Amino acid sequence: MAPSRIAVVTGASSGIGAATARQLAAAGCRVVLTARRKDRIEALAEEITAAGGQATAYALDVTDRAAVDEFATAFKTIGVLVNNAGGALGLDPVATGDPADWRQMYETNVLGTLNLTQALLPKLVASGDGTVVVVSSTAGHGTYEGGAGYVAAKHGAHVLAETLRLEILGEPVRVIEVAPGLVRTEEFALTRFGGDEERAAKVYEGVPDPLTADDVADTITWAVTRPSHVNIDLLVVRPRSQASNTKLHRRN
Repeated sequence: MAPSRIAVVTGASSGIGAATARQLAAAGCRVVLTARRKDRIEALAEEITAAGGQATAYALDVTDRAAVDEFATAFKTIGVLVNNAGGALGLDPVATGDPADWRQMYETNVLGTLNLTQALLPKLVASGDGTVVVVSSTAGHGTYEGGAGYVAAKHGAHVLAETLRLEILGEPVRVIEVAPGLVRTEEFALTRFGGDEERAAKVYEGVPDPLTADDVADTITWAVTRPSHVNIDLLVVRPRSQASNTKLHRRN
């Protein structure tokens, strides 16, 4: 664990981000929860504090660079940055995909990660032992029909992490990429399909035991808490019932 025990988690209002914040707090970090939904992260901060951890909530849109830069001024050093904010919109083919959805996915998944990483990298270096985590996706490592917009964005997040690791070699900062496969959370598929609960449910229909947010959070926390000389460059985590982005075992 880094000497500076402050861990910033983006997209902490639900799903993987919220689960990661809980687990990092349990591991001894003082977590800073960021997301647009202030009520959600404030409630989570209270929950973590009640459980004996340390947590602060800060409402933040990762795509707002001015707001991100202002947020960064609150810290002299931080130990961990978990770039988790992101998400998917739609499942349309390239021929009919909405450019506005593509733009929003790129801005959140790639530029949001860029904004936080650029703003907080000096603070991570100053800690003497920092860690940047990029939560990408198996979509960042393989394509599938209907997913081009999201796949392109997550490929961008993967390339950002891989390139940053090359560029800051010699600095006391690790760059970790965690790429989850099929994860069942309360909001991911629902957001992707514009609130259509029936369509969202079909994503997981018949799949035995998809990953949970806690499964991914456990993976992130494990990677972050390795000895500081150990860098988990890339960790792909899927449920046993998934062999690739396009090959799932479903019960009949």
